Amino acid sequence: MLIGNLTRDPEMRFTSQGTPVCTFGLATNRSWVDSNNQKQEEVEFHRVVAWSKLAELCNELLFKGRKVYVEGRLQTRKWNGQDGVERYTTEVVIDEMLVLDIRRKEGEVVVEDEIAAEPAVEEIPVEKETVTVKEEKPAKKSKSESQEVSADDIPF
Repeated sequence: MLIGNLTRDPEMRFTSQGTPVCTFGLATNRSWVDSNNQKQEEVEFHRVVAWSKLAELCNELLFKGRKVYVEGRLQTRKWNGQDGVERYTTEVVIDEMLVLDIRRKEGEVVVEDEIAAEPAVEEIPVEKETVTVKEEKPAKKSKSESQEVSADDIPF
């Protein structure tokens, strides 16, 4: 499971049998405070591969800079380069992908109906942690169905 930003636009290709395969780069960040109380940061770069329908969706929805969640497995491949040297690469072959932002491509027009349809994201502080809750726009409810939710009702 990784959360990060795309380092480049997705690249779509097809196998000789016509199966779509999409690859893109993903950067993940990590920060911590070292023993000298100095903030440290580290960036890792990952090669991500999607197949079939997921590949088509990634190619359609993703672009450089977009924040995504991906879930999959690691796969290491080896081959002999043109110079005869054996080479290796490790990729993340995904089977799940979620777009985590509402950013648009440069020059893309946002229609007001699309903005209204975007789910609301609310941050709720819970015991020194922040939990992000993705909330769909609710259908109209009767007064008996509506309830107040407090931080004590959240199970984590």
